[in-house]
Amino acid sequence: MKIKGQVYQSTGSYYSVKDTEGNFWRARLKGRFKISKHTSSSNPIAVGDWVQMEALKNEEKEAVISDIVDRDNYIIRTSPQNRHHKHIIASNLDLACLVITVTQPVTSFGFIDRFLITTEVSNIPCVLIINKSDLITQENESDFHRILDIYKKIGYEIHIVSAKNGEGIDKLEEKLFDKNSLFTGHSGVGKTTLINRLIPGFQLKTKSVSEWSGKGQHTTTFAEMFDWPNKLNTAIVDTPGIKEWGLQEVERSNLSHFFPEMLALLPSCRFNNCLHVNEPHCAIKDALKNGEIAQERYSNYILFLEELERPF
Repeated sequence: MKIKGQVYQSTGSYYSVKDTEGNFWRARLKGRFKISKHTSSSNPIAVGDWVQMEALKNEEKEAVISDIVDRDNYIIRTSPQNRHHKHIIASNLDLACLVITVTQPVTSFGFIDRFLITTEVSNIPCVLIINKSDLITQENESDFHRILDIYKKIGYEIHIVSAKNGEGIDKLEEKLFDKNSLFTGHSGVGKTTLINRLIPGFQLKTKSVSEWSGKGQHTTTFAEMFDWPNKLNTAIVDTPGIKEWGLQEVERSNLSHFFPEMLALLPSCRFNNCLHVNEPHCAIKDALKNGEIAQERYSNYILFLEELERPF
């Protein structure tokens, strides 16, 4: 019997797949599928994939995955040590949500920009969720406003929330309605607590930020998708906490195309192959001098250019 379903969880060997009638199956890969042309990443199947299965002849809901339906899109995490090592985190997404914090732990501009490049390359809309608004004080308020100033100006939607006291949850819930949304971020940013707040009745396991290190502790081992009760076509993909996000593999000449504020100015550069470093009559550098492009973003752009030049 042929069955079509969507992957909700991957444990490396087996997959939890929900069929079109709402039944969950325990599925494994067919042997030949491991050398499939579908992807060059380390995992042939990801959460969010639609797959074709063949039911096994037993009373348990067990099946073998024989094929994968073409993906609309996917988010790849590239290894920080080797850009050729890739892992598909999730596929067929309507929205990517990066959960960030200005304290306990601090999310760096570099981490944010690496993730935004990934979503730009994948053509997946992205929102930034600043969690732990209840911990914003005079000491970190300037960092908070700097994030707002930089990313709102270039068109990214930002939600300010507190998973602890419920601030901003209603507006975020409206944004997520009728979408399949990815949630990711550093360990310790409160991503799992936030999902527990958003989806009533869910109690995903959480851990607090380590008091001695200020760094988050991993709680989620594998990506997993959760349906939102009573909200048709609404789901959240929870991911393991991520320490580093490798730079997406793009051509150095095209890197500026994935910075929206730079992309809009490219036609004004004198040279078509301008890298916006030392070239004369560069619209990007002029915009930087005029304060139209944030120094943090330009500094990351230069850093990423150098990384892409290194042969690894």
